[in-house]
Parts: sequence; structure tokens; C-alpha cells
Amino acid sequence: MNSNRDALKTQKISITYVAVVLATVLFTWFIHEFAHWTAYKSFGFDAFMSFNKAGVRGNEFPNTTQQLWATAAGPMITLLQAIIAYFILQKKGCNKYIYPLLFTAFYMRFLAGIMNVISPNDEGVISQYFGLGLFTVSIVMSAILFWMVFKTSKKYQLTVKFHLFTTLLIMFFSSVLILTDQFIKIELL
Repeated sequence: MNSNRDALKTQKISITYVAVVLATVLFTWFIHEFAHWTAYKSFGFDAFMSFNKAGVRGNEFPNTTQQLWATAAGPMITLLQAIIAYFILQKKGCNKYIYPLLFTAFYMRFLAGIMNVISPNDEGVISQYFGLGLFTVSIVMSAILFWMVFKTSKKYQLTVKFHLFTTLLIMFFSSVLILTDQFIKIELL
């Protein structure tokens, strides 16, 4: 019972926490796109990467198998990030500075699943490739990530207020990152 009481004390929001959430959003989007970029480069393509997009330059295009692997690379690294954060939180105890690594991964892939309505995203493309419809892989990915968030939240009795504040921070920083990427189009690699 003492550890639960201590866990609740760690839910105080501070400037440090806000900075950690910002860094986590930047890190999550960067490694996700970096995984796509790395896959394209591993196939020998002249690839580019921004904070919210990776692809190939020039007139050569990946074949279906290469494109599938490059598409899957981003969600796989995001899932790996979440799994690592989840196991750290399960083994080492409640740490509000690790938790955003898990929650941001869930938010990112959930948002991508919703965005399939506008244009097929990573999981949507994969799902369609295997003939599973547009949303199946997105739903499975989001469910896995949500389960990890839920189990961690329940174990450490994370409050609605803490989740709401964390969600708003992640939404804000993600939106700024996505909109900046759309309008300024800065290539990182």
C-alpha cells in the first residue's frame, strides 16, 4: 500500500515534467521516422526524413516488399519503445518521467489509426496489403498499446487529472510538430 501512496505523490505536474513530455514527443516521432528512413536506406534508396514523413527521392521506387518493410519499420520501433517503457515501469516502479514514453507511443499510433480515414497510414497500408481492411492492424496495435497504458495506470493508480494533463501536453506538442512539419517542411536527413 505504501508504494501506491508514493506513486500518487509522483503525479505532480512540474516544468520538468512538461519538458520531459516535449522531449518524449520529439524523440518518439524522430525514431519512428528514422526507422522508416533506415529501412529505405538499407534497400539502397536515396531517402529523406522530416519529423513526420520519410520516403525516397528520385525516380526509383521501392517494390511492394521493400515498401511493406519500410512502412512497418516505424510502427515496429514505436511498439518496441512502448514495450521497453512498459517493462521498466513494471520492474522499477512508477516513474512519471518514463510513463510518457509509453503513453506517447499509444497516442501516436491511435492518432495514426484515426488518420486512416483521410489517407492510409502505416498500419492502414499494412492492413490493406494483407486484405484485412483499412483499420484492422491499427485497431490491434492501438489495443496492445492501450492495454499496456491501462495496466500501468491501474497498477500505479494514475489519476484522471494526471492522464488528462499528459494527454493535453502530448496533443499540443504533437500538433505543433505535425503542423510545423507540414508548413515548413524541414528535412532532417
